[in-house]
Amino acid sequence: MSPRPLNVGLIGGGAGAFIVHPHQRAIHFDGTRRVVAAALHPDPKVAMQEAETWPYPIRGYPSYDEMIKAEAAKPLGQRVDYVLIVTPNNVHFDPAMKCLEAGIPVFCEKPLTVTLDEADRLVAAVRQHEIPFGVAYTYLGHWTSRFSRHIVRSGLLGEVRWVDAYYLQGWLAGRTEDQGVMQAEWRVDPKQAGASCCGGDIGTHALMQLRYVTGLEVIRLRAHLETFVEGRQLDDHFTAYCQLSNGGRALVRASQIAIGHKNDLGIEINGTKGSLVWVQEEPEELIIRLPDQPDRTYWRAAVAANDGFLGELPEDLMAEPNIPPGHPEAFHDAFARLHRCFEQDVRAYLDGKPFESDGSKYANVKDGRTGIAFIDAAVRSDAEGGAWVEM
Repeated sequence: MSPRPLNVGLIGGGAGAFIVHPHQRAIHFDGTRRVVAAALHPDPKVAMQEAETWPYPIRGYPSYDEMIKAEAAKPLGQRVDYVLIVTPNNVHFDPAMKCLEAGIPVFCEKPLTVTLDEADRLVAAVRQHEIPFGVAYTYLGHWTSRFSRHIVRSGLLGEVRWVDAYYLQGWLAGRTEDQGVMQAEWRVDPKQAGASCCGGDIGTHALMQLRYVTGLEVIRLRAHLETFVEGRQLDDHFTAYCQLSNGGRALVRASQIAIGHKNDLGIEINGTKGSLVWVQEEPEELIIRLPDQPDRTYWRAAVAANDGFLGELPEDLMAEPNIPPGHPEAFHDAFARLHRCFEQDVRAYLDGKPFESDGSKYANVKDGRTGIAFIDAAVRSDAEGGAWVEM
């Protein structure tokens, strides 16, 4: 008999929000998860109106406080099994903490919080309650991200010397926030977004790609947070030169004023024996470059389990693709893989069994905290004229 579908609750996502939609598609992807409840807006009246007109039936709540209290009082199987938080950054910490205290696992949009103190408190709460917590760094969910991780950690490229991790967009090249675009309005508002717009919003995606694939950490950095659009309070261009934990170097760069770029996230890793190149806008393709050899291009699901060049590949990696090569996976599939892996840990937690939540399948609360520490260090470095700052 198949296990019952997990019940998921939404916090945020109403009144024209974007990111809730790929999340809810991903949640319903496998038929093993379903959205059943939601507090969709900070205005109670709007929250209930949004719930009534949602594309499918859900239990609407006027506030996340009421949702958490009501759901936590229900027996297992009737309550929400985990909550997805898709609010602006400044409304991540409070509902996340209240869910943890109620024993409800949390999957939270990035960045984790707006301050390092809040991030530290969430890390402590997750440790105290021993509960699954995921942070939605989407692009870790691509199969090729996992494949890249295996290649780098297998030693094929040798010791990592240099990493260029970047995320380039152009949608904030003008005063988009003055055009009624809700996604821009809150991102450029320090009260809602925190200390950084560009760095916090997309620069941390580049950081997480670097950390996830290489297994290395940034130990110190020099950063510049620049604002090119006049009158904007937060950065729209971000650059950090980093020292890595193995002694290598990296550039983590992001821009939201790069006209013509859409969601151009990519990473190039240069090792002592070879290089790896991956670009998110071509997410099924991975390029390996070795000295005096033709470039090798690998495609998702078109890799043999025992490749003559790569050697034996892990069974769990080879089991992950669920559609044949030539039928492209993309953005929604990456989201679905994250929720699928989070589901495994939530089910183990609900059954009282051990679970990993170790960052190998999705970013966990400690990874989320690292993202906040990175931005905190970058802001401090920029304030000191780009001085070296310890992480």
